[in-house]
Amino acid sequence: MTTRLSKARRVVIKIGSSLLVNPEGGTLKRSWLEALAKDVAALRERGQDVLIVSSGSIALGRRQLQLQETVLKLEVSQAAAAVGQIRLAHAYQEVLAHHGISTAQILLTSADTEARRRYLNARSTITALLRLGTVPVINENDTVATEEIRFGDNDRLGARVAEMISADCYVLLSDVAGLFTADPRDDPVAELIPEVREITPAIEALAGKAASDDARGGMITKIEAARIAVSAGCHVLIADGTVAHPLKAIEAGGDGTWFIPHANPQTARKLWIAGSLRPAGRIVVDDGAVSALHNGKSLLPAGVRAVDGSFERGDSVIVCRQNGNEVGRGLIAYSSQDARRIMGHKSREIENLLGYRGRDEMIHRDDLALTRDIDDSEARQA
Repeated sequence: MTTRLSKARRVVIKIGSSLLVNPEGGTLKRSWLEALAKDVAALRERGQDVLIVSSGSIALGRRQLQLQETVLKLEVSQAAAAVGQIRLAHAYQEVLAHHGISTAQILLTSADTEARRRYLNARSTITALLRLGTVPVINENDTVATEEIRFGDNDRLGARVAEMISADCYVLLSDVAGLFTADPRDDPVAELIPEVREITPAIEALAGKAASDDARGGMITKIEAARIAVSAGCHVLIADGTVAHPLKAIEAGGDGTWFIPHANPQTARKLWIAGSLRPAGRIVVDDGAVSALHNGKSLLPAGVRAVDGSFERGDSVIVCRQNGNEVGRGLIAYSSQDARRIMGHKSREIENLLGYRGRDEMIHRDDLALTRDIDDSEARQA
């Protein structure tokens, strides 16, 4: 089972505050973070993409601002997040730079992963950072997103990021070793569940209840996060993060609970595009473009002959032949207005036509799901 981590093309690692920050004094656990950085460097040396979703900004900010209250007012929590985030980002930059790895900071809210235009922007930025050899460090934008700071958690944010960038493996490093048959703090004979192939009501019941109405995280949110990521074709692991070199420990056979998807990330994403979104328009393409699409290419403006409907960047559209037969469905990279201006033109002409440098593709192949396509000759034979 440990090969699921070592063989993954793209890995998202979620780190909770309790792993990063000492509960007494609110100081950063520097030695633990340095050990994690060494593990991340080992994955990068194998050619794996790595993203880190990290909590800890509020905990670090509390100490810096000398806040003694047990429960902080919303605006004070946001202030603590603002102060702590810069310290957190600097710590990651330092420990990863020791291994020659560049770091980027990305602050997201749930809306950034759900609104399709913002989703495409975030996905494109993260993909570019990975292509450039960077390890993005992602956190909730707690300083401005009041809903997230009250009810949000980085477990589910990490799952949305894994879904967004088609990750193969999502590792939730926790202060528990995985999902047990009962709460191991209350039941000494509770047994670890090594593998979950379906998240049933019985599995959900094992997560127990949150400590309070305001609780963030816990096993409940980890199960919910696993459901999100697994539906996107991503393997999920809940594992003990309190040990030094936690990723190395996993690969050595350390304990944990794996949640197994029924499809790979690419297949799951194509199914979502093909069947879960309501098309907002239609793109008519020539035979040359159809041939290119069937050969795994993206849809370029040069092959587009007509644009029907009114839509915005990130909306779902139908791609069809000039005879009306559907070829596929995809997420469009341009609004209908801009698509009409660039259709039939070479990608290098886009900047002159629109006044800005957009994507070369009207629909990228990763954002396109082909459907059954019948050309004119097949139609006549039928």
